[in-house]
Amino acid sequence: MTTGYTKAVLALGSNLGERNDTLSEAVADLVDPPEVRLLAVSPVVQTKAVGGPAGQPDFLNMVITVETTLSPAKLLEHCQSVENKHHRVREVRWGPRTLDVDIITYGDFTSDDPDLTLPHPRAAERAFVLYPWSLIEPAAMLNGERISALAVRASDFDDLAPFDGFGDFDGVPTAGAVE
Repeated sequence: MTTGYTKAVLALGSNLGERNDTLSEAVADLVDPPEVRLLAVSPVVQTKAVGGPAGQPDFLNMVITVETTLSPAKLLEHCQSVENKHHRVREVRWGPRTLDVDIITYGDFTSDDPDLTLPHPRAAERAFVLYPWSLIEPAAMLNGERISALAVRASDFDDLAPFDGFGDFDGVPTAGAVE
């Protein structure tokens, strides 16, 4: 018996505004329609910006797993509508943003479409995706390798830090900071 649901891995990031609140609200928005069911939510990690212009605020990143009846294209459209709801602006590639939602995997589906390449073409090199994902799915594989092994080899692995949830605005603690 098939359920019609496909498991997908989504990576969320924010480095502008109330980053932690944005991520929490975005998770709720992503799983709001009945076509998307939440399976797991990773802890939040703080990272330096990878790529893009220099001097960006730090990102908060997390990964969620969902199951969905939406097609890959419809899931992308849904993710982009959630980004837009959170005032995502697309002016500079890899620039600062209130919210970024990437589809990392969609079941076993592969695509070379430039609008939606799956699995995500840079996920295997990004500890800020792989490490949180490994915390909720330790045995997960990407490109034939365990994601935890890929994470520790990623160039940004040493820049990962747990996020304690205290105060947060544009990458600068607003409360609870210890000097």
